[in-house]
This record gives sequence, structure tokens and C-alpha cells, in this order.
Amino acid sequence: MNFKVGDKVVVISGSSKGKEGKITKVFKDENKVIVEGAHIIKKHKKGNGQESGGILEIEAPIHASNVMLIDPKTKKRTRVGYTTDEKTNKKIRIAKKSGEKLD
Repeated sequence: MNFKVGDKVVVISGSSKGKEGKITKVFKDENKVIVEGAHIIKKHKKGNGQESGGILEIEAPIHASNVMLIDPKTKKRTRVGYTTDEKTNKKIRIAKKSGEKLD
């Protein structure tokens, strides 16, 4: 999966299409992410002795194919590429549109 917690992404399909936000959680085995402010659902919670019940609005997971990273240079959506750093020989993520290093 190309996404990490803290990445700025835009939703490209679904009910929250066009919304931007940061990734707050990544589910690698399910290939899903949670984006703050996107895909808000209502959850009914029953109250108990300590907490009151009610209808909560929470962010639900979105499939990773429905979000794209935002390029830090052009501020538009972009695909993710990989290259190796010459100094450390480590794999790094780059934005395909501008070639800018992500992270």
C-alpha cells in the first residue's frame, strides 16, 4: 500500500468525492484508510451507566483505490512512485507529477 498515516489525500470517488484530508489510520490487510472529514457515517450508540447514548458521527474506512495523494509541489492529485536514495540506498516515495520526494 502506498499510504502512510499523516499523508494528505483527496477522495476521488464515492459520496465524499473531492474532499481533502489527512490519513488518520491505515488498515494494510484490508487495503483501507480513514481520512479525517471524509466518509462520515452515523452510528447509534446505546447508553450505559457512565456514558449517555445517542447518534455519533464517525469517519468510516475508505478503500485505498478511492483516494490519491496530493503532490506537495503542485497541490494536485498524483500517483506514487518509488526510487532509491543515492546516499543511503533506501527506497523512497516520490510524486509522479513533479518528482518531489514525499514524507
